[in-house]
Amino acid sequence: MHKMVFLDAASLPGVDLTPLQQPGFELHTYPYSNSTELAERLCGASVAIVNKVVLDAQILATLPDLKLICVTATGINNIDLAAASRAGIRVCNARDYALDAVPQHCMALLLALTNQLLPYQNAIARGDWSKSSQFCLLDYPIRQLRGLNFSVIGYGGLGQATAALARAFGMQVLIAERPDALDIRPGRVSFRQALEQADVLSLHCPATADNRHLLNATTLGWLKPDALLLNTARGSLIDAVALAAALKNHQLAGAALDVLDQEPPAADHPLLDPGIPNLLLSPHVAWASGQAMQALINQTAENIRAWQQQQLLRCCNQP
Repeated sequence: MHKMVFLDAASLPGVDLTPLQQPGFELHTYPYSNSTELAERLCGASVAIVNKVVLDAQILATLPDLKLICVTATGINNIDLAAASRAGIRVCNARDYALDAVPQHCMALLLALTNQLLPYQNAIARGDWSKSSQFCLLDYPIRQLRGLNFSVIGYGGLGQATAALARAFGMQVLIAERPDALDIRPGRVSFRQALEQADVLSLHCPATADNRHLLNATTLGWLKPDALLLNTARGSLIDAVALAAALKNHQLAGAALDVLDQEPPAADHPLLDPGIPNLLLSPHVAWASGQAMQALINQTAENIRAWQQQQLLRCCNQP
């Protein structure tokens, strides 16, 4: 009987975990696991399932029985892939499970900004509508999407799906080339051109060592003062201090972020400053529709069954 351990099952609340209950496996689930609990909980386990729990070289070296790590996410930066490969441990992730959820959330953030939903809601709560001299309240100008340039950085599955929604609103999609590219692929524009021409800039690329603070004081300066920034990808893509300054100095019209560089953020995180204008935050939930979370578990079960059959499915390393 194999031991299988889900270390942070509370990251997927309300999801049916029965697909993980495979013949020949004993499933152990924990709502959360901190670093001091990992060695004991994973002792004797052949399969570990994690969402954001960090499995580094130090902990992997203590787990000789571990053969498979399933990450219930696409990002695998919480796993030391090199150490896993050296130990002969396969690492599998989930992919494209949120192709509907993330683009939907991205457009919800954009519409909230352009249609001024929060300013109008706050105005109504203050009683401004009740005091209006006419039937409506027109204190906050609404911006129409049709005809705007929607620049996409990262044109994988999520970038493509979000771009399709932007086109449905009548927006012109610009696909950014990689920042360090020497040649521009057909159908794309240079990274700088994508920023300079953007009315809306949307991030959809994974976090890597090379793209940390991809948007910083310099590159944010390439955006038009009336541009809007969306990030449903990874928080490390943006220099938080630089973005806060750009918004405060009105160098950028607004931003809506589902991710930050520290999660959960410290109370004094620079982007939690209530004095920042036109900043909309959501707590890393773009991926978290019930349907997407169930698809995530179903893919994880598929990865485990494939491994049992000595096949590779969504494998991220080569031991």
